[in-house]
Amino acid sequence: LPAPPPAAAPIPELMTGEEFFRLYAHRHYELVDGVPVETPMPSLRHGQVCTRIVRALDRFVEDGKLGQVMSNDTLIRTRRNPDRVRGPDVLFISFVRLPPGPAPDKLTDHVPELTVEVRSPTNDWSEIFTKVGEYLSVGVTAVVVLDPNTATASVYRKEDGQRVFGADENLVLPDVLPGFSTPVRSLFE
Repeated sequence: LPAPPPAAAPIPELMTGEEFFRLYAHRHYELVDGVPVETPMPSLRHGQVCTRIVRALDRFVEDGKLGQVMSNDTLIRTRRNPDRVRGPDVLFISFVRLPPGPAPDKLTDHVPELTVEVRSPTNDWSEIFTKVGEYLSVGVTAVVVLDPNTATASVYRKEDGQRVFGADENLVLPDVLPGFSTPVRSLFE
């Protein structure tokens, strides 16, 4: 007699963003098409670059009382049915989109104007471009990808494509933060 066919792996039940937030908000996971996916812990270099961009953005945003800068993979929803919840390394959300005061401690549908991803050795470009597309599709105005390997800052916008700022240039974001400027090199030193 022939052997019976192998049992099919059980199909996981898809989670909503709210269920994901309740169970995984304080762990290194993102929700991709309703399924929790573990994300690698960042390296020292990754944390260093994140701190530098947070410092530059936060100084400018605080001085102008423009909104809030958040880091540490603050979760935002990028799709529904099946849900996707991503954690950009850094984000800026204006007081127009999220009123002043303590941010809610739950998954919300407030969309930031700016997200920043720092490329890690564990990231491949297809993963980064997927996130860039998701952020832009939900209404993020600009997505910055910082690449420590090339000391560049690439800015993506829905209508304008990509603009790469080299180490000897200043990163500017006139449509999101008019007047903001920081030397790209300083983000990687």
